[in-house]
Amino acid sequence: MLTVIKDGRVVDPGNAVGSFDVWIKDGCIDELVPCGEKSIPEDAEVIDAKGLLVVPGLIDVHVHLREPGEEYKETIETGARSAAAGGFTAVCAMPNTKPVNDTPEITSFIVKQAKAAGYARVYPVAAITGGLSGGSLCEFGELKQAGAVAVSDDGRPVEDGQIMRRAMEYAKGFGMLVISHCEELSLVAGGCMNEGLTATRMGLAGIPNISESMMVIRDISLAELTGAHLHVAHVSTHESIEAIREAKKRGISVTAETAPHYFTLTDEAVTGYDTNAKMNPPLRTEQDRQAVREALADGTLDVIATDHAPHSILEKDLEFNRAMNGIIGLETSLPLSLQLVREGVLTLEDLVTRMSKRPAQILGLDNSLIKGRPADLTLIDEEAEWTVVASQLQSKSANTPFEGWTMKGRAVRTIVDGKSVFIG
Repeated sequence: MLTVIKDGRVVDPGNAVGSFDVWIKDGCIDELVPCGEKSIPEDAEVIDAKGLLVVPGLIDVHVHLREPGEEYKETIETGARSAAAGGFTAVCAMPNTKPVNDTPEITSFIVKQAKAAGYARVYPVAAITGGLSGGSLCEFGELKQAGAVAVSDDGRPVEDGQIMRRAMEYAKGFGMLVISHCEELSLVAGGCMNEGLTATRMGLAGIPNISESMMVIRDISLAELTGAHLHVAHVSTHESIEAIREAKKRGISVTAETAPHYFTLTDEAVTGYDTNAKMNPPLRTEQDRQAVREALADGTLDVIATDHAPHSILEKDLEFNRAMNGIIGLETSLPLSLQLVREGVLTLEDLVTRMSKRPAQILGLDNSLIKGRPADLTLIDEEAEWTVVASQLQSKSANTPFEGWTMKGRAVRTIVDGKSVFIG
């Protein structure tokens, strides 16, 4: 079957930027044709993309889908549907499920559930240590065979430096990415938001920047020692950014991500004890927010990820210090990130790189719109205005600090293997 995405503005950095018709045959890219240069067969499916951006499918390298074990918060199906609605053709599912994804059986289950759902692709990230205990390493080779693309104890740090070293050495042998949750727990000491004036005013225990940056520095040192590929999750502080920037200058194999809430909000968002603005790492200061934006612009931060973390009202409608950390983000990520383009922080090509091309490269994929590649694409209306109503989003949970915000820009069609899995 032939499908033609007609009259779109293609933005595929390093491959093609301009006005093209995208021809798709049997689920794969067939060719890019300058608009109007080739007649379209009458029996082809035609998708009118006039006025729309057409980009390689967005990829989110950091989401929590909660299945197995906490399906009342999110399932693989609802999470993958939410991803598709946000323009993501693929997501990486973190291992802190119940039970933890630390065996090939659970990894295979996630792969199977995602295929049955039929929305965005789901790439499982398996645990570094059994049960996220920080102790014995999991069987990385078996997990990779079952479909795991990386390992992480996300949700908790690997506190023991020797175990993290062995994990990096082990992962390197299998060509696997190590994703680090950088947090020195002894410095967190019961904190529940960023340490600073807002925390003092609210009478809440604070979490200092150094609790993140100290562990970032340790793991960079271990990556330098082992030669493994380290990916630093959810970077939130200017000190962490500076450490990553210097590591890259020294040629260490380190990549890093941040999330839209870290370049959009500060710790003042928790004023009024709003638990929907409670997350880990916590929202930081304006200095940190600006540092995140600058690091995205200069490439120190490679990727924009969501850290999509669904929770029900049972975990959020509590005293601030008792409420669970995390927010949903799959359907607000794109418009919040497009705001960086409007403000001149990123170019449009930069944005596609941070949300699509670079995530693919880090995962060892090539999602360029060239002949023979799977037809995974996102069609974006940059000018579409809409209001966030959490109850109307595709996620099963509603824990967002952006309730009631007017957003500009959204995905209007998400295509996986040549099939439209979301039309907005």
